[in-house]
Amino acid sequence: QVQLLESGGGLVQPGGSLRLSCTISGNPFNIVTMGWSRQAPGKQRELVASVTRTGPSHYAESVEGRFTIARDNAKNTVTLQMDSLKPEGTAVYYCCADLRNGRFQYWGQGTQVTVSS
Repeated sequence: QVQLLESGGGLVQPGGSLRLSCTISGNPFNIVTMGWSRQAPGKQRELVASVTRTGPSHYAESVEGRFTIARDNAKNTVTLQMDSLKPEGTAVYYCCADLRNGRFQYWGQGTQVTVSS
């Protein structure tokens, strides 16, 4: 059974930085794509970053240039480095994984990120 657990959320001031981590358990043989999505109050869920097994990554325009996603295939972990955070970044952030080269099948419980002065 594959399980994802996020950590690193918290309160940060506008312009500050935060690093989220996700640990994947259950010994999945191969994870095609790892991603981070977020859902702000009253807003739709948004995929903010994703990275494939071989490295190519994608970012939502709203975070391009400020967020960096990285994965360690050996350790089955994925991180999201968030810099220059804005109040609009306040949301619950979820780690997700795709094992079948399709839509994400596994999701974590989420970690709260609050950007406020």
